[in-house]
Amino acid sequence: MKTLVIGGSGTVGSRVVSGLVAKGAAVRVLSRTGKNIPATVEIVLGDLGDPAAARPAFHGVDEVFLLNALGPTEANDGIVAVSLARAAKPKRIVYMGVQHAHRAPHVPHFGSKIGVEAAVKASGIPYTILQPNMFFQNDAWLKEPITKYGVYPSPVGDKGCNSVDTRDIADAAVHALTTDAHDYEGRSLIIAGPTLLTGPAMAEVWSAKVGKKVVYGGNDLEAWGQQAGKMMPGWMVYDIQLMYQHFQDHGLAATPDELAACEKIVGHRLRTYEAFATETVAAWG
Repeated sequence: MKTLVIGGSGTVGSRVVSGLVAKGAAVRVLSRTGKNIPATVEIVLGDLGDPAAARPAFHGVDEVFLLNALGPTEANDGIVAVSLARAAKPKRIVYMGVQHAHRAPHVPHFGSKIGVEAAVKASGIPYTILQPNMFFQNDAWLKEPITKYGVYPSPVGDKGCNSVDTRDIADAAVHALTTDAHDYEGRSLIIAGPTLLTGPAMAEVWSAKVGKKVVYGGNDLEAWGQQAGKMMPGWMVYDIQLMYQHFQDHGLAATPDELAACEKIVGHRLRTYEAFATETVAAWG
């Protein structure tokens, strides 16, 4: 069995690659650069923006893991990948979408997933769709505001999200790709963390972990956008602002039944935000 991983050098995809390798699977990665890919993994250089260059990556694979990162071309890239998979006829495709994308189709990142999910379902390929919540690991970049200024700056709001550890997402993907997954075939599964987390609650976690008062920076999306614009391109700031507005208005919660199904495909107890924060502070030094 050979698995093609698309998005194999990113936060989630790299963990999917390492998880598959640990289980002895043959892995191929479609990559623009070939960087950050283990030496034992086959690399096909290519880009879904150039389907002719990407096509050889699909030849002879049994399974496809498809992850399209946030970006202006993610809807097109995802649908191109499904079209190339249709021609190659793998036995299974596991696609990483977004939890409850259909509730916010006006958010570009969410709306793009809706079209790709539709393509996956219509492809004729046996599939599993994983729909993760917001990532814990997004907060690993917040060392300076948390430790220097005592502020948790992400304006996630007061409704709450069942944010999730990216390692749990990767474990779910590896499980779906390496087991007799009839329980998961044709299903869309939410991948979420065990606790509903608000902005103030996250600030409290960081207060405990860094040993100083950390306050929530509030829900002002314009102020957040002005700061984020110093580090991100405009299209990304706009997309993420819309996501945060959706979280502030509606939250992104998972039900007990959804969490039970999530824990089953992840294969172990769901990692907690507190444990992630402990590890992150230790890594910060």
